[in-house]
Amino acid sequence: MAQESGSIRFILNDTEVALSEVAPTATLLDYLRLEHRLTGTKEGCAEGDCGACTVLVGRLVRDGRGEEGLVYESVNACIRFIGSLNATHVVTVEHLAAKDGTLHPVQQAMVDFHGSQCGFCTPGFVMSLYGLWLTNDNPSRAAIEKALQGNLCRCTGYEPIIRAAEAAARERPSALFDPITRTREAVTARLEALRQTETIVISKGEDCLILPVDATDLARVLAEHPDATIVAGSTDVGLWVTKQMRSLNPVIFIGGIAELQRIESSEAGLTIGAGVSYTAARDALSAAYPTLGCLIDRIGGDQIRNMGTIGGNIANGSPIGDSPPPLIALGATVTLRLKDSTRSLPLEDFFIAYGRQDRKPGEFVESVFVPALHAGQHFAAYKVTKRRDEDISALLGAFRISLDGDRVKTARIAFGGMAATPKRAKAVEAALIGQPWTEDTIRKAQAAFEADYQPITDWRATAAYRLLAAKNLLMRFFLESTGEIVQLQRFEEVA
Repeated sequence: MAQESGSIRFILNDTEVALSEVAPTATLLDYLRLEHRLTGTKEGCAEGDCGACTVLVGRLVRDGRGEEGLVYESVNACIRFIGSLNATHVVTVEHLAAKDGTLHPVQQAMVDFHGSQCGFCTPGFVMSLYGLWLTNDNPSRAAIEKALQGNLCRCTGYEPIIRAAEAAARERPSALFDPITRTREAVTARLEALRQTETIVISKGEDCLILPVDATDLARVLAEHPDATIVAGSTDVGLWVTKQMRSLNPVIFIGGIAELQRIESSEAGLTIGAGVSYTAARDALSAAYPTLGCLIDRIGGDQIRNMGTIGGNIANGSPIGDSPPPLIALGATVTLRLKDSTRSLPLEDFFIAYGRQDRKPGEFVESVFVPALHAGQHFAAYKVTKRRDEDISALLGAFRISLDGDRVKTARIAFGGMAATPKRAKAVEAALIGQPWTEDTIRKAQAAFEADYQPITDWRATAAYRLLAAKNLLMRFFLESTGEIVQLQRFEEVA
């Protein structure tokens, strides 16, 4: 059993920090502003939507070849808990300019192209663009817009900011100062020295946060604290604190557990660890199931995708979670662990009722297995929202069929936002199986949606709209599967 110690250590800009007293729900935003007066990081929405609090967090990540490297990602400081920062490098906007006051090219471009007006959102934009600047030498306009999905501006508009991003990408002289490029090797060595080797427990009064050292230790800790709150990305739990003012005790942070970060590919399919973020999972999922790449790109902004995890989205059990419907349609299974034993069940059976999942006290989601698509199978997932980017789903439909000649051999259809849990459309499936894959069959099957779902009316959509949209998504899936282009196409302007 791992020994316990009581300090969280990370690098803040160029200073090493060790905290032996920290509340389990203390946010990075409050820590930066109140403890260090780093006020460039702003609070706008306190829920990970506006991007005014954007900072970069660097961590050591092992790739598919087993090689470890230092990766920096933009995150929302307003919902990022201090307890998740062990062995990381936190970079704020104050760290970008040179010591003589010379602005970083990203900052200078924002000045030159008038990318700031009131200035409140500007530091967050700078940090998002800096993250892009570090990873993409020549970003397309689409890549720039994607990098800015999680940043909102109320007064300047986005065109000057996009022009600034394009200009900054060209400003890369060999001798350019840059706080990350210049110190990457040194920071890597410092983070290796901070690597967690034992369980970290920090408690004071009723407050208690725990960082297990590995999956075995997580199982032990959960057996001792079955009512603990597990935090991976905190993209939902963070709002429990910032919006609902909930006190969580104890809190178990699992972001540093290597076993939960694995992605394994085989002929049978993909195994994704519960701690794998949307960003980390995107390439593997998109390669195996191409439509999922487009879906993941619409889950929050980069900051949310860098923090949120596939396993967390499943374990949370929200009826409007974006991951479960496509995974259910693909026939995914989830593996749960309790102490030294594991069990697997179809993902659709994991969701019992609103707010209830088939998870015993002390049990946690360890991984999800997604079967491979085979020849003759068609698969797609569609997200319907009030605005295209960074919005919660009104409904999300996922469809998978296999054909035997011109007839439907198998069908799996699942929706989120249509019931109290993510749920299959079994009546619609039955109406399709054995029938010719034609528009007439689709129109007849559309009527079966009313037997499968009785959606509610809320501020996102009315019940009637949800039913109509679900029927139309089935038709869209049919049209796409038969080769008709029904998706909007983007054309880059050529100078």
